[in-house]
Amino acid sequence: MAKKITAKKPKTQKPNHPKVTILTHPVLQHKLSFLRDKNISSMAFRQIVEEMSQMMAYEATRDLKMEMVTVQTPLEKTESPKITETFTLVAILRAGLGMLNGMMKILPFATVGHIGIYRDRFVNATVEYYLRLPKDVKNHRVLLLDPMLATGDTACAAIERLKEYGVKQIRLITLLAAPQGIRKIHENFPDVEIFTVSLERELNKKGYILPGMGDAGDRLYDTVHHS
Repeated sequence: MAKKITAKKPKTQKPNHPKVTILTHPVLQHKLSFLRDKNISSMAFRQIVEEMSQMMAYEATRDLKMEMVTVQTPLEKTESPKITETFTLVAILRAGLGMLNGMMKILPFATVGHIGIYRDRFVNATVEYYLRLPKDVKNHRVLLLDPMLATGDTACAAIERLKEYGVKQIRLITLLAAPQGIRKIHENFPDVEIFTVSLERELNKKGYILPGMGDAGDRLYDTVHHS
């Protein structure tokens, strides 16, 4: 029998660090429980990640700049708000692609970039293999997408590259975040905000998030992780 939970928390909850927002909406938490289940198919995993990304898009863009414009309704003219701020979605390959489609459905007017970075255990460093950004990204706010923030190495490398291109405001959007990853982001880039659905317990010896949901890329695309 399922344990009944009485919701007492607000929609967003701030942990100790002011730059971290944990999204506690019941629907997001409900969907996350399905992602944790090792028995769901890759198709279901992809669909749920996309759905959650759509919801997170609302929360991460609450403060976009707007201005009033004149609109002709079927009955009369009226003043109505429209978003005027230009911003960019940047997916960290490959798992970040799983979040990109959902974000683009809600924010189709955003420009899009991709960063391919992975952690190479042989050289003990991050390796960049792909980078495509909009030409005017310097003047944009960036939402950086990656389903999991574990050690923080990949995210920090991506943030560093964005800052090299002059990006001033970066928000990291992730489904799960480990304490170690959050700490590393804020030690190196204290201005970066993090939006996540769950602050996880810890990392295991191999750097996997616990309790976590496994390797997000493998579960999105039904591939096998070779350690």
